Amino acid sequence: MFKAGFVNIVGNPNVGKSTLSNKLVGERLSIITSKAQTTRHRIMGIVNGDDYQIVFSDTPGVLKPNYRLQETMLGYSKSALADADVLVYVTDTVETPDKYDDFLKQVEKLTIPIILIINKIDLIDQPRLEELVDYWHEQLPDAEIIPVSALHKFNTEGIIKHIVELLPEAEPYYDRDALTDKSERFFVSEIIREKILLYYKKEIPYSVEVEIEEFHELDERVDIRAVIHVARDSQKGIIIGHQGVALKKLGTLARRDIEKFLDKKVYLQIFVKVTKDWRDKDKILKQFGYNVDNASEA
Repeated sequence: MFKAGFVNIVGNPNVGKSTLSNKLVGERLSIITSKAQTTRHRIMGIVNGDDYQIVFSDTPGVLKPNYRLQETMLGYSKSALADADVLVYVTDTVETPDKYDDFLKQVEKLTIPIILIINKIDLIDQPRLEELVDYWHEQLPDAEIIPVSALHKFNTEGIIKHIVELLPEAEPYYDRDALTDKSERFFVSEIIREKILLYYKKEIPYSVEVEIEEFHELDERVDIRAVIHVARDSQKGIIIGHQGVALKKLGTLARRDIEKFLDKKVYLQIFVKVTKDWRDKDKILKQFGYNVDNASEA
């Protein structure tokens, strides 16, 4: 008996959702930083066993949108409620549980199996954990609640086994050697954006988008031309830095990780371009690969 299905991972920003996703998939598909809103797209990761195939989707954190880009991000999360065989809802011991009641009300209406993960349990004591478990039992009485620490790999081992038990009988949806639905170009752009999130402070990381204009794979190396789009002239200056020092450091950090990812030498060129108000323009968001037609107005 072979089992296969779609397992969508949703949750609020900064609860360690992408850390958990990467642990479950066994590969580093989603970039991870301490900043909220790190994940912007719906990223698929495929896990194959002898008698099962799990198609995971890591989605952006649920937030109240302030501009069009965030509406598309919320749209990805809401669409994950509609096409899942199993839903994994990630919360943690730090966030305010009732912060996103509107989204939670939609989760409550689902008839599919729900696994609720309480992450970061290493940060609280047992009485507080028991209080949280009781709270979530009231909110989602049919959900299976699993407390974990994704960072320390505590209590994560049994999640895959439990998911397989909940999957329907089905044939595999993808080839057995498939890992993700995203291209190498996508992951290269995400590696560069991750370095921006780590290296720059304040509003800069949330105002940039990375576009891969050229990706030429040669025998001995890969030539890549990337453009960092910013919303304002002042942000361009910050990205480049005095005499280009900041941009050079960013390029060095990104190139090292890209070479590890591609397992090849990389010649990386990075340019910075002002694309005013790109986060609120549907045409530009489509150009960057966002599904604006699925954007949520909520």
